[in-house]
Amino acid sequence: MPCRHHRWLSLGLLGLLLPLPKAMAQQVPAPDSAGRVSTTMPALLGDTVRVRLELQPDSLVAAPVQVDSARLEWLRTPPTLRDLVCDRVGCFETDVPHQFNNAVMAYVTLFTARNRSYLQRVLERENLYFPLFEKYLAKYNLPVDLKYLAVVESALIPTAKSPVGATGLWQFMGPTAGDLRLVRDEWIDERMAPEKATEAACKHLRYLYGVFHDWELVLAAYNWGAGSVQRVMRRTGKKNFWDLYPHMPAETRNYVPTFTAIMYSMKYAESHGLHSDKLRYQYAEPMDTLGLRGRAFDLRRLSRACGYEDSLFLTRFNPELRRAALPAGYRSYTVRFPASAAEHLGDVDRNTLLDYCQPVAELPRPLAALPPRLEGVEPWVSKQMLAATGGPRTEDEAAAPRFRRVPHKVKKGETLASLAERFEVSQSQLRRWNELPKGKALKPGKQLVVFVPLPAAAPSTPKAPVEAIAAAPRPVRSLVSEEEVLARKEQAEANAREVARVQELIKQEKQQEARLVAIRQRQAIQQAAADAQARVAARRLAQSQAAEARRNEAKAAVAVEPEAAAETTSAADEAMNNGPYTVRKGDNLTKVAREHGVTVAQLVAWNKLPSENVVLGQRLALSAPAETEAVAEASRKSGKAAAKELAAAPKTKLKATPGKQDLASKVHLVQPGDTLFNISRRFGVSVQQLREVNHLTSDEVKLGQKLLVPQS
Repeated sequence: MPCRHHRWLSLGLLGLLLPLPKAMAQQVPAPDSAGRVSTTMPALLGDTVRVRLELQPDSLVAAPVQVDSARLEWLRTPPTLRDLVCDRVGCFETDVPHQFNNAVMAYVTLFTARNRSYLQRVLERENLYFPLFEKYLAKYNLPVDLKYLAVVESALIPTAKSPVGATGLWQFMGPTAGDLRLVRDEWIDERMAPEKATEAACKHLRYLYGVFHDWELVLAAYNWGAGSVQRVMRRTGKKNFWDLYPHMPAETRNYVPTFTAIMYSMKYAESHGLHSDKLRYQYAEPMDTLGLRGRAFDLRRLSRACGYEDSLFLTRFNPELRRAALPAGYRSYTVRFPASAAEHLGDVDRNTLLDYCQPVAELPRPLAALPPRLEGVEPWVSKQMLAATGGPRTEDEAAAPRFRRVPHKVKKGETLASLAERFEVSQSQLRRWNELPKGKALKPGKQLVVFVPLPAAAPSTPKAPVEAIAAAPRPVRSLVSEEEVLARKEQAEANAREVARVQELIKQEKQQEARLVAIRQRQAIQQAAADAQARVAARRLAQSQAAEARRNEAKAAVAVEPEAAAETTSAADEAMNNGPYTVRKGDNLTKVAREHGVTVAQLVAWNKLPSENVVLGQRLALSAPAETEAVAEASRKSGKAAAKELAAAPKTKLKATPGKQDLASKVHLVQPGDTLFNISRRFGVSVQQLREVNHLTSDEVKLGQKLLVPQS
């Protein structure tokens, strides 16, 4: 037994000394036919590729967990590198987005390890464009680190163009470029001009920051559009980019992490070994300019004059040119070329250089767009086709009515309706021609412009001149062909038609002159009549006021002769109530004047109106105060008899009622915060007096309402 025990011990020691198999050393059994490992024994720490953990049969998770690419890149990145990048990004002193997460780390790995050539090409152009970006960002008080946005958009290529049409360093779409006043036509696209596009981008970024006040949302709106971001914010109720992250498209979700990764990679390009001696770095150089001033120009000839073998060499300094030439008559443009090329030009002057740079052949012109030709469908006829074929469009244009510009000075009593009726135009046309606000009365002395239409005359073919010319004897030559004879005949007919047309125009001008003279005479007559009516109305008003004063004296004798006073009062009331018109809803002075057969000037004079505006419930006199004079005469006669009887009686002070008192009225425009009580306290009258004078049924007043305030 001891011998057997020693034998087994020696065998065990020999097994420990011999090398174990690789699979047994790593404790990883061979996979079965399905590729699965049949044991759950843990593997060594260094083997993370071959080990494949399987779920236990009794696990609640039925499917393997899916890991996205950003998370997978995060897991593959060494922890020390992640911590280093996180510390560096967190130390950025900038206002632009610089939050670090697994999406940012995935793009950092892409730019610094997997696709280093892309960032190296960007680093070659960094010194050429970044000073320009920094100048305009400082001018518009924006964060300087926004210069990396152009790298995300175009990789610093000024002629870059996306599949959807975004162009230039800052990738502007057509509508956005139009809003930012960037010129785009068949010869120039200023979205590719570095300076103009950079300034436009600064304006656009400043506008977006004024909308969102968050740089992460500003970058998202720059890519997706401000309207789209605002719609998502309203729909979800969230205000943060990372809260809105799941609701955005993939391109916009990756936009902000890409920007942060680009900013980090370019700031720490030296640490990641991205700079190299093999890179061809570009730097800004002094430039010279040549103003064209509308002359035709070929950039290829200027390249040869500057000594460059490549005829398109100067296009890199003028990337906004869509072609290498500009036509004559084009808007002012300035060509840029290196100042070092001036030694090749010598002492040549500007005109000689521009003459040399003229295009050898005529520049191509775009063809006019033709309407589509469909079988059985007539195309829309254009104006050019009608002009070429002499269709009905040209005849309508020749017979179209013309207008004559007539200046007019507004006189007292004239309204917009009366002027429209006088000149046979509409009120809306008068307001549009003179930019008059709706509902505002005309002021006397205002200069107006009226376009009086000329009567359209039907084109008539003068047969008599044509027949006379045709009947006139002509010398017949044997060498004249029939085509020439027909051409001369047609020319003679055309000349005759032109003479007739000129005569007709002269006739129309004379008729128009006579019409204008008649209009001026009618205006003068109407103005004289209005002035006369105003004078008569003023005189009658003075007489009526005197009669009212006498009537008040007569009313003082009511106690002596009650019957006579009652008759006088009834007669006066009958005269006052005979014919007044109460303004209703929707009435205006022009409408009332037309309905009752009077003029607006008469209504203004009879009712002593300060303007043409009327108030609901206002009473208007529709005739001259002639009956008032008769009543005043009768009351004056009865008042004399009463005065004789009261002469012997002791004089006493009679107090008249406020409603019958002779008061002078003042117009007050209701201001914000005014009430009937405040107005009565301000002017020293009672609320009842204000209500009676202005025919108010309640104590409510409206802003802008005109009130008559009695003044003793």
